Amino acid sequence: MKNSILLGSLILASFCLKAQTVSSLDTIFANDQKNVALFFPNPIRQGITGADNFVFTYNREKEQYFGLLQAKAGKASNLLIINANGSIFSYIVSYKEQLEKLNYFVPQSESIGFEQPKFTESSDSTNVANLFTDKTFYYERFCSYLLTRKEKIGSIQKRKNGIVLSLENIVFDKEELYFVIKIENKSSLDYDLNFLDISTQTRKQGKKKSLQRISQLPNFKYNVPTKVAEKQIKRMVYVMPKFSLSNDKMVVLELNEKNGERNIKLKVSNKYINNPN
Repeated sequence: MKNSILLGSLILASFCLKAQTVSSLDTIFANDQKNVALFFPNPIRQGITGADNFVFTYNREKEQYFGLLQAKAGKASNLLIINANGSIFSYIVSYKEQLEKLNYFVPQSESIGFEQPKFTESSDSTNVANLFTDKTFYYERFCSYLLTRKEKIGSIQKRKNGIVLSLENIVFDKEELYFVIKIENKSSLDYDLNFLDISTQTRKQGKKKSLQRISQLPNFKYNVPTKVAEKQIKRMVYVMPKFSLSNDKMVVLELNEKNGERNIKLKVSNKYINNPN
């Protein structure tokens, strides 16, 4: 009888300890005085915070198992981590002046799921549809995050008749380039969007140099409007397959107005394409 009670107590204690570990990771506290280290079971491929007052740093060039979190005073936010094996971890992050814990060792059991489900050759069309849905979900989350960031790659813009086309940022992630684009209508007439095209173009050199233009098809478009009303700003993201350019080439963003002539071609140097954020 005593052995049964002892065994039951040990099981209960073990369960409570595990539950305490899990709950302690529901909210991670940080400040701007110390680094809070998070160690994961697999190398970190991506880490995203939901607000500017939180910064999560990790090695983007060489995959490592840990990252560092810092925070400034402000409202609580969230932290999304994706490991190299596709497992996803999500936590609430909050500022706290006095920290009781500086190191978190995250078990695989904390994962909320996988970025892409594994499937075999026998997988049916439903599994393929699920893969597409998961990829779309990732695009939407990451594009939405990029639109909240204030980071810019430079001042790249062109205006015509009160319409301003700007390329705010280019971000590299998972063999893809994310183009953050802004359209601003400073005129008193609504702008109906016909299309926004991204292409590569050979720089014109000399009178006999032919101009070669190759349209680049995006993998995904996010928040693309059909209309930009007067005095309104619209921002969107184009997800492009990774590419690089030689010195004699550039990227051209072509904005075309439906039933109008306020068309804009914005030329982007190859240095911005070859050195994204």
